[in-house]
Amino acid sequence: MLRAPAETKYADELDYLESIDTGPKPFTWRLSPRMVRIFVLGSERSDGLDREIAQKWFGDRSFVERSIVTLASDRGLLLIGDPGTGKSWLAELLAAAICRNSTLVVQGTAGTTEDHIKYSWNVSMVIAKGQSRQSMIPSPIMTAMEQGMIGRFEELTRSTSDVQDALISILSEKYVSIPELDDDNIVFAQPGFSIIATANSRDRGVNDLSSALKRRFNFVRIPVVTNKKSEAEIVRFRTAELLRRHQIELELPPTLLDILLQSFADLRAASDAAAGDDDRLESALSTAEQIGVLEDAILHSHFFGDRTLRAQTLAGSLVGSLARRSPEDLAILNKYWHGVVEPRGREGGDWGDFLDGGRQAISTLS
Repeated sequence: MLRAPAETKYADELDYLESIDTGPKPFTWRLSPRMVRIFVLGSERSDGLDREIAQKWFGDRSFVERSIVTLASDRGLLLIGDPGTGKSWLAELLAAAICRNSTLVVQGTAGTTEDHIKYSWNVSMVIAKGQSRQSMIPSPIMTAMEQGMIGRFEELTRSTSDVQDALISILSEKYVSIPELDDDNIVFAQPGFSIIATANSRDRGVNDLSSALKRRFNFVRIPVVTNKKSEAEIVRFRTAELLRRHQIELELPPTLLDILLQSFADLRAASDAAAGDDDRLESALSTAEQIGVLEDAILHSHFFGDRTLRAQTLAGSLVGSLARRSPEDLAILNKYWHGVVEPRGREGGDWGDFLDGGRQAISTLS
């Protein structure tokens, strides 16, 4: 499996937590809210567990607790924030802990239709035997309703208003009617059913949510991680996973991680101070972008270098990943390299190598 879902990847932890869980569980939840929080945020000494549970999502505890409380009610949960803030990962972890199935997902796009969140038909079976429950193809959301599980809706604001409106009846009435059938024509949601939706705050204005749909969701805003220590933990955690996936043994020098974190912090500050969009990088400069830059540099070092991560390679990866518009992004990066990196690079060391690598990458792309 290229990427195992959370309930498969962390099956041992989930089995252990379920075996010792004595807390009250809402509906048909596999774990109590307290154990769900421990699974997502990791265990602490005060939890009194016999084994350590690794932290999987890095952020404020209050966001996770509010999300869990929402899912224990009859309201949907909407995780909203900038790209790369871990909304989808948090949604997957919550679904895995609550119902041991995080794969009931609908991806919102301009091409998403009502069929994707309700049901469609197996045409060959309809022609052969007519319309029946056997010839119906339930959507992931309908499957979640029937089994009392968590359904996920990614990028809700990218879906059209018709699709969004179809969610209103599901969230409020908790059933789906099938008018094509005479009998057995209503699918009722079972206890434990809920929906976790995600929305990109940068997509505001694409397909705004109606006030009716907003009322049926509890909003949890996930901010961009700006704390350097927390961001370093996230990058190290995700990078270790990527190295295991690629079966690569390569050390991440702490000085290079500091350079990467500092560069993104500098570029974010410059973006916040910019007068217009042309003076901002198109990239969201999120933690996910940092992980992508680092993965690119690690793979380049492994396959085309001496299997040692160096500052020049990291600089080239950063420039190549963030220079999406030409000449706008290249001009912004060139200004940053001359104004910020160059003074640091005069002292030599890794900053000096980072300076040289970035200059070469910018020159090549220009």
